[in-house]
Amino acid sequence: MTTIALGRRGLLSLAAGLPASALAQQPAWPRGPVRFIFPFTPGSAVDVVARLVAQDLSERMGANFFVESRTGAGGSIGTEAAARARPDGDTFLVGSPGNMAINPAVMPNLPFDVARDFVAVTHMVSFPQVLVISPTLPARTLAELVEHSKANPGRLNYASSGVGATNHLAMEMIRAATGLNATHVPYRGGLVTVQAILSGEVQMCIEGILTLPPFLADNRVRALAITGAERSPLLPGVPTVAETVPGFDAGAWVMFFAPAGTPAPIIERLSAETRATLAKPAIRARLAELGATVTGTTPAEAAAFHARELVKWRQAVEAAGARQG
Repeated sequence: MTTIALGRRGLLSLAAGLPASALAQQPAWPRGPVRFIFPFTPGSAVDVVARLVAQDLSERMGANFFVESRTGAGGSIGTEAAARARPDGDTFLVGSPGNMAINPAVMPNLPFDVARDFVAVTHMVSFPQVLVISPTLPARTLAELVEHSKANPGRLNYASSGVGATNHLAMEMIRAATGLNATHVPYRGGLVTVQAILSGEVQMCIEGILTLPPFLADNRVRALAITGAERSPLLPGVPTVAETVPGFDAGAWVMFFAPAGTPAPIIERLSAETRATLAKPAIRARLAELGATVTGTTPAEAAAFHARELVKWRQAVEAAGARQG
């Protein structure tokens, strides 16, 4: 995938090559404060990524870019607020699989359509999750776990943070691809899933990479596979699911979206400036600490990626029987 990172100098060079009539048609942007609606509770890794980018944009562009948390209904309230915002470049949405791929499949009667009411700006980063198991199991690889589960049908359980959650659907993708025999036990919240392994209630779960180091360090859980497309520098010795199931990718991601109707030059400008932020060594170092893989794509590339994600997560929802209504 080819990406372009343009800072102010690159944008000025681009502008210098345009005729005066084209420059006159470019909207003045930003005109004032620019908000990124984040539809979930503050503090997650997705929220941190959005705030890092917003802060750098503010410092470089001389305008106030800020993240506004608008929570409720599993991310649908904030997402709807962004969809209904004026498409003038003052409001954008922070998107992740939960609100921009899974919810539309789980809740078909949403009062908005993510494909119709939004335009992709850029796919900023991806986040791997990790399949971990109880060390009481004999498996050391995903293939061995699948074999063990088939030899012990009905005896293994896996935890998730809720029906339709990313880690629930990712595990269902693995089950569909490998024949893993395990029963779903939904909990409420993330770290609870690891605690369920420690207590012996379940034998496996998929969890975010940043929550796991303390449990991996003293062998309270064992990491078997990364759910993203690539190995993580934070756990370089842990293979991807794709090394057993070619093409598998159930990683999380962070994207910016604009309300449909937002002028294309504004979308292109935000995309280019965001990619310039993501190219900065200090930003990349901080994102690496979070376990994020920097992507940074053009609007066209982001739109194509989002279209594929909508199909993938809808299929996962259907396979898991997680659709509501």
